[in-house]
Amino acid sequence: GKLGRYPPWPGKIVNPPKDLKKPRGKKCFFVKFFGTEDHAWIKVEQLKPYHAHKEEMIKINKGKRFQQAVDAVEEFLRKTKGKDQASSHNSNEEKNRRNSSEERGKQSAGEEKRKASLSEGKLKKGTGEGKKRVSSVSSERGSKSPLKRAQDQSPRKRGRPPKDEKDLTIPESSTVKRVMTGTVAGFKWPPSVSEPVKDSDPHFHHFLLSQTEKPAVCYQAITKKLKVCEEETGSTSIQAADSTAVNGSITPTDKKIGFLGLGLMGSGIVSNLLKMGHTVTVWNRTAEKCDLFIQEGARLGRTPAEVVSTCDITFACVSDPKAAKDLVLGPSGVLQGIRPGKCYVDMSTVDADTVTELAQVIVSRGGRFLEAPVSGNQQLSNDGMLVILAAGDRGLYEDCSSCFQAMGKTSFFLGEVGNAAKMMLIVNMVQGSFMATIAEGLTLAQVTGQSQQTLLDILNQGQLASIFLDQKCQNILQGNFKPDFYLKYIQKDLRLAIALGDSVNHPTPMAAAANEVYKRAKALDQSDNDMSAVYRAYIH
Repeated sequence: GKLGRYPPWPGKIVNPPKDLKKPRGKKCFFVKFFGTEDHAWIKVEQLKPYHAHKEEMIKINKGKRFQQAVDAVEEFLRKTKGKDQASSHNSNEEKNRRNSSEERGKQSAGEEKRKASLSEGKLKKGTGEGKKRVSSVSSERGSKSPLKRAQDQSPRKRGRPPKDEKDLTIPESSTVKRVMTGTVAGFKWPPSVSEPVKDSDPHFHHFLLSQTEKPAVCYQAITKKLKVCEEETGSTSIQAADSTAVNGSITPTDKKIGFLGLGLMGSGIVSNLLKMGHTVTVWNRTAEKCDLFIQEGARLGRTPAEVVSTCDITFACVSDPKAAKDLVLGPSGVLQGIRPGKCYVDMSTVDADTVTELAQVIVSRGGRFLEAPVSGNQQLSNDGMLVILAAGDRGLYEDCSSCFQAMGKTSFFLGEVGNAAKMMLIVNMVQGSFMATIAEGLTLAQVTGQSQQTLLDILNQGQLASIFLDQKCQNILQGNFKPDFYLKYIQKDLRLAIALGDSVNHPTPMAAAANEVYKRAKALDQSDNDMSAVYRAYIH
């Protein structure tokens, strides 16, 4: 579950890439996890012996993937033992070296005692060279943690040991075993290096990666982390970092936060901001929606202008381009509260022209602007697991770090204003088209005498299996169209995505076809139902 513990996970200490500097602060090791290609910086005081905790780990986690990881550990130990035996028979020098290693282990026994358990680690995917030690990992999921940027954190080149190799060698035996706690996150290493990122907190680090040969970097998010994808001159950069806090919570910014718009998405966002200790002032067009949040500790703003003028950073999440413009430019609107240094973050899904216009008027008054539309639904918003696409003022993006970690699992920084709007429309275009295809398949199954449940079972066993597919099919099979993502809003996003294609003369025939189906569903009074109600457009 979201608040549960990650099971223990076996791993081994390896050499980090050549240019990857160790995090500042306490001594730590670079660890590769068996059964995955994940890596992490692990603090030495947070390690435990593998064999001593093996049975406990197996009791906690009986999953197939974990068992495969344990099998991989045992195979590694068998191979290592075999090599050690062969080496001892063939080389007295090697035997002396091992004895020396054991002696060093005794000398450092006092240090070894304090190497107990870990509460955070950064993991990367794909650097498997320099395998040195065996360990096992468990981790506790904290709610979130503050965004921290590591100074001069750039990835090492592959293959070579680091200059501080002695810091990575635990003097015990050739198969040192450890158990550690930490979050697991996957990341595919790109081949080249980007500029360093400044450090502001030792508990949370970024690794800025770039790849110039391709327009994008391959990455995989296994658990909650923060990513920044920054478009630069001919290259794409990714900043990735774990966002799980040592104490199981984030450190909220001391800036005063405003929030305008308490719809399906905004309500969950505000709730999580409050839970994580932020000071929040709320406003909504229909004021009664504010009542619940006032009870939770929020302050009430009478107008958007008042919220902006009394807060340092004001977020807004409204329905469409017209609502976004009215909020800023209308009577007692955001613009009237903007003065030099005030910050405005628009989380609405709108077109690039709209967000560019809003950015210009905000900046013209001395304000700072960031667009940050979110990918997700009501459930993900409530769970604080949204994906945030940001663009605009990079400094403001960093100032929003604790807020983004309270509301989301992943954050991308995409460069200049307009980029996030375009990307968000493309993401929702794909999602909306897929939803229409799901509905089309289920209705075709029904009219041809096939079981819809069996179709879902088949799809869930194939490569299309996903939470989205399963949940939306379940909605349809149960006839439950309670809104998780309003149908009228996905149709709006399809319409804007088609217009985006028109602006660059790019064909979007799939989106256009899906848009027509959603329009029919709207004509059947499905606007305020979930997007899965597009199913009803297919019923004869």
